[in-house]
Amino acid sequence: MPIHILKATNRPSDGRGYSGLRSALARLQGTQVETNIVTGDVEQLDIFSIIDRARIVRETRDGRMQEIEVQLSDWVFNAIQAHEVLTLHRNYFRLRKPLERRIYEIARKHCGSKKEWKISLSALQDKCGSASTSREFKRLVGNIVAQDEAYNHMPDYSVRLDENMVVFVNRHAEKPQALAVPSGAIRLSPDVYQEARKVAPGWDIYTLEQEWREWMSDGGLDAPANPDRAFLGFCRKIFEKRGNP
Repeated sequence: MPIHILKATNRPSDGRGYSGLRSALARLQGTQVETNIVTGDVEQLDIFSIIDRARIVRETRDGRMQEIEVQLSDWVFNAIQAHEVLTLHRNYFRLRKPLERRIYEIARKHCGSKKEWKISLSALQDKCGSASTSREFKRLVGNIVAQDEAYNHMPDYSVRLDENMVVFVNRHAEKPQALAVPSGAIRLSPDVYQEARKVAPGWDIYTLEQEWREWMSDGGLDAPANPDRAFLGFCRKIFEKRGNP
């Protein structure tokens, strides 16, 4: 349901939020990705959109979406099924500055679960695609570092400046118990999602899955012997405690 997407991405649930969601779906459908794979002497070029289509199934009189259907491209769907995509911390959507979000995305990709990762300011600026002068970019990054030192607002990674190097430190690396479960490696069967919809009707099952994986990692729990049964139990408890959203 659209309201779940708005809440998960920290967007307002008024008319502006729904209008923004419609615009975001249009941008995703219009975003073209090109990849090329060379096998032997043959190069295969694939051109596709991130989502194939989005359809508003029902819309109230005041223009708010009540239900939508989104069809992912085969490439995106296969990447999700193979666990080849990175998850984002829920607080990523609370970052207000575009540069903060981009820096987090870069750290998430390159630092990952490592304890620490360093990059030069010039290289970071290239990856961010910033058109600022090097001096201005350093000032902007310095502001982000100062804010993080004061409020620890950057998700997953603390960030600091070391002369002309930007250093990212994995916050979870200081908590070994948080790494007890490699939650991204736990595989669920395709059929379990349909069962989960029955035990937690009305809920976004993929949002519950992310919450379940974070709950296991944050609690330092051992990998369940039966992931499907554990996930269904989690969904059932969520529905019993919170009811139908």
